[in-house]
Amino acid sequence: MRTRSTISADILRLDPAAETERITAWIRETVSHNLRRRGAVIGVSGGIDSSVVAFLCARALGSERIQILFTPEADSSPDSLRLGRMVADALKAKSALEDISAILKGARCYERRDDSVRLVVPEYGDGYKCKIVLPGLLDASRYSIFSVVVQSPDGQTRKIRLTPEAYLGIVAATNFKQRARKMMEYYYADLLQYAVAGTPNRLEYDQGFFVKNGDGAADFKPIAHLYKSQVYQLAAYLGVPEEIRRRPPTTDTYSLEQSQEEFYFTLPLEKMDLCLYGKDRGIPPADLVAAAGMEEDLVERVYAMIDSKRKVAKYLHAHSLVVE
Repeated sequence: MRTRSTISADILRLDPAAETERITAWIRETVSHNLRRRGAVIGVSGGIDSSVVAFLCARALGSERIQILFTPEADSSPDSLRLGRMVADALKAKSALEDISAILKGARCYERRDDSVRLVVPEYGDGYKCKIVLPGLLDASRYSIFSVVVQSPDGQTRKIRLTPEAYLGIVAATNFKQRARKMMEYYYADLLQYAVAGTPNRLEYDQGFFVKNGDGAADFKPIAHLYKSQVYQLAAYLGVPEEIRRRPPTTDTYSLEQSQEEFYFTLPLEKMDLCLYGKDRGIPPADLVAAAGMEEDLVERVYAMIDSKRKVAKYLHAHSLVVE
């Protein structure tokens, strides 16, 4: 009979001082020697990941050799810019504000999105707000289907299941936002001869929670090997402002507030971290039950979801293909 392994919830605890030294040494080598650039551009959203990347780059290269960029748009939360400025102030780094709303209007981003929402909510128009969500894994069937949550001008909220056409239209339109932001980051990179820093953590990078040629594009990605919970550990060590560390992870993409859990992962991120760790190391679901605080059948479903999202991510990670 096999003896059940004991997996602790602390399995993802790291030595933040040693990890910081390892990452900052890698950033210096990567930016200065491999990429032969003078510094780094970091798009800072006021979230934990971009804040940690900014702090790491400042420590590795010096605050004078980083360019922090804020790229709000019409649907952005005011907190994002306020907290982003807090990062720049803490690091005494130069920053620039580029409101991308006009770019998005020129590309008909908002118009195309609203047209797609109207495929299932015909009355959707001025004064309305929306977001798209997945059911939580505990409530979901084997085939999770996106719904749109709409709020009318009088504050009434309802949720409607999306058709494939409506879902694809909404996503295609909102992806303009990440691609416009990346365009601005590379403008500053070209202007200053800097490299663009990517901000995905391991969970986002592995599971395809990024836009191809949008936030998925970067010259180097210093935290793509770190689980989300490890990013928080580094944030505390590096001195990222507490308000940012306490802020729930958000997509900050739709006009209604939206968590990453309801948009993509369908499970609290600390549980996703443990399940991804277990999946990567071939740990049987039964051995992860205690650490994750989940029933065995739910861990099995998460493992299956990880495989499914990795299939989607394969396209997102793929380089351009050529004949020879």
